[in-house]
Amino acid sequence: TDFVSSLAMDRGMGQVGTLGSGNHFLEIQAVDEIYDTGAAESLGLEKDQIIIMIHCGSRGFGHQVCSDYIRVMQQSAIKYGIKLADRQLACAPVSSPEGKRYYGAMACAVNYAIVNRHCLVHWVRAAFERFFGKSSEKLGLGTIYDVSHNVAKIEEHDVDGKLRKVCVHRKGATRSYPPGNKDIPDKYKSIGQPVIIPGDMGRYSYILLGTEKAMSESFGSTCHGAGRLMSRSKAKRNIQGSELKKELFDKKGIVVMAGSMAGLAEEAPQAYKDVSKW
Repeated sequence: TDFVSSLAMDRGMGQVGTLGSGNHFLEIQAVDEIYDTGAAESLGLEKDQIIIMIHCGSRGFGHQVCSDYIRVMQQSAIKYGIKLADRQLACAPVSSPEGKRYYGAMACAVNYAIVNRHCLVHWVRAAFERFFGKSSEKLGLGTIYDVSHNVAKIEEHDVDGKLRKVCVHRKGATRSYPPGNKDIPDKYKSIGQPVIIPGDMGRYSYILLGTEKAMSESFGSTCHGAGRLMSRSKAKRNIQGSELKKELFDKKGIVVMAGSMAGLAEEAPQAYKDVSKW
């Protein structure tokens, strides 16, 4: 409550366990190809296995936290003499009172998002249990990995040969730690952190592994998705959601459920880069 407004908490209360809009999704997938059998075994994956991938965030709670602190940061930029190329780059020093409050509020939003995903996973398991008449344990519906992205974290990294404590802000990126890192689970220490890279609703997604190269070149970071080729507004102008839904089913057997056809058009496969080629 010291860092988060009552409005943010009110917005978040009714949205726990919901996907939200935009590129957030819950997708039933099948393992199509395995590139490293040893790593796949450690991850508990095998060819043709059914898995569920979920991408969602902190919903209205996080959005309100952002809105609240943009106003704070705009004033802070003036206070600390920070020249902005764009008002959306409003910021404050990490060590300032404003920076510390925002970091605390962001941590609250991360915790909210983790709870949100756990609720969704619970209901996915319940749905599979009802459909198959077996427990989620017998169905093997364990969690491979859960990670938060689009957040800043205080971490220790090698900078010019010296170990330094730094703030790593992974915007449009996700963590990618190598084998042996102390911050990844013991069962993955020999292979590295699982790195989840969604593609799009018509093509592939990937589960990769963190490497030392990521640590040396990008503070243990990598992309967190294929990336857009087409803006949302352009996608809506050029793609009919209802036609896309029919095409995905007729040509690929993909069943899509979306809140709106306009939202579906925004997230069309052709609006994204082909993740297998980048």
